Amino acid sequence: MRENIHPEYFDSEIICACGSKVQSRSTMKEIHVEMCSNCHPFYTGKQKLVDTAGRIEKFQRKYKKKAPAKPPETAETATAPAATE
Repeated sequence: MRENIHPEYFDSEIICACGSKVQSRSTMKEIHVEMCSNCHPFYTGKQKLVDTAGRIEKFQRKYKKKAPAKPPETAETATAPAATE
Protein backbone atom coordinates (compact mmCIF):
# COMPACT_ATOMS: atom_id res chain seq x y z
CA MET A 1 0.00 0.00 0.00
CA ARG A 2 1.09 3.54 -0.67
CA GLU A 3 2.10 5.71 2.24
CA ASN A 4 0.87 9.27 3.01
CA ILE A 5 -2.03 9.39 0.54
CA HIS A 6 -4.82 10.00 3.05
CA PRO A 7 -5.95 13.57 3.83
CA GLU A 8 -5.72 14.98 7.33
CA TYR A 9 -8.80 14.46 9.47
CA PHE A 10 -9.78 17.35 11.80
CA ASP A 11 -12.30 18.09 14.51
CA SER A 12 -14.62 20.33 12.52
CA GLU A 13 -17.50 22.68 13.18
CA ILE A 14 -20.59 22.68 10.96
CA ILE A 15 -22.27 26.10 11.00
CA CYS A 16 -25.83 26.59 9.75
CA ALA A 17 -27.26 29.83 8.35
CA CYS A 18 -29.65 29.90 11.34
CA GLY A 19 -26.64 30.08 13.68
CA SER A 20 -26.70 26.51 14.95
CA LYS A 21 -23.31 24.84 15.37
CA VAL A 22 -22.52 21.11 15.38
CA GLN A 23 -19.20 19.46 16.19
CA SER A 24 -18.06 16.66 13.91
CA ARG A 25 -14.94 15.30 12.19
CA SER A 26 -14.01 16.05 8.60
CA THR A 27 -11.17 16.90 6.25
CA MET A 28 -12.29 20.56 6.49
CA LYS A 29 -12.06 22.52 9.74
CA GLU A 30 -15.21 24.58 9.14
CA ILE A 31 -18.29 23.76 7.03
CA HIS A 32 -21.11 26.24 6.28
CA VAL A 33 -24.59 24.90 5.38
CA GLU A 34 -27.91 26.58 4.53
CA MET A 35 -30.21 24.27 6.52
CA CYS A 36 -29.85 21.93 9.45
CA SER A 37 -32.22 19.81 11.53
CA ASN A 38 -32.93 22.82 13.79
CA CYS A 39 -34.38 24.95 10.98
CA HIS A 40 -35.50 22.47 8.29
CA PRO A 41 -39.33 22.40 7.89
CA PHE A 42 -39.43 18.59 7.87
CA TYR A 43 -37.95 18.42 11.37
CA THR A 44 -39.53 21.56 12.85
CA GLY A 45 -43.05 21.07 11.49
CA LYS A 46 -43.16 24.70 10.35
CA GLN A 47 -43.84 25.57 6.73
CA LYS A 48 -41.16 27.94 5.55
CA LEU A 49 -40.82 28.57 1.85
CA VAL A 50 -37.29 28.53 0.58
CA ASP A 51 -37.57 30.01 -2.90
CA THR A 52 -34.42 30.09 -4.95
CA ALA A 53 -34.77 32.01 -8.20
CA GLY A 54 -38.56 31.64 -8.45
CA ARG A 55 -38.67 27.84 -8.38
CA ILE A 56 -42.06 27.75 -6.68
CA GLU A 57 -43.65 30.12 -9.20
CA LYS A 58 -42.07 28.19 -12.08
CA PHE A 59 -43.51 24.92 -10.73
CA GLN A 60 -46.97 26.45 -10.24
CA ARG A 61 -47.00 27.86 -13.78
CA LYS A 62 -45.90 24.55 -15.23
CA TYR A 63 -48.52 22.42 -13.48
CA LYS A 64 -51.37 24.95 -13.32
CA LYS A 65 -54.78 23.47 -14.16
CA LYS A 66 -55.89 24.53 -17.59
CA ALA A 67 -59.51 25.17 -18.61
CA PRO A 68 -61.04 22.18 -20.42
CA ALA A 69 -60.82 22.49 -24.20
CA LYS A 70 -64.06 23.11 -26.11
CA PRO A 71 -64.85 20.64 -28.87
CA PRO A 72 -64.37 22.24 -32.30
CA GLU A 73 -67.57 23.11 -34.16
CA THR A 74 -68.03 21.36 -37.45
CA ALA A 75 -69.47 23.13 -40.50
CA GLU A 76 -72.57 20.90 -40.40
CA THR A 77 -73.62 21.78 -36.84
CA ALA A 78 -72.86 25.47 -37.16
CA THR A 79 -74.88 26.27 -40.34
CA ALA A 80 -77.43 23.46 -40.74
CA PRO A 81 -81.03 24.51 -40.01
CA ALA A 82 -83.07 22.42 -37.66
CA ALA A 83 -85.12 19.77 -39.47
CA THR A 84 -88.82 19.96 -38.75
CA GLU A 85 -91.18 17.28 -39.98
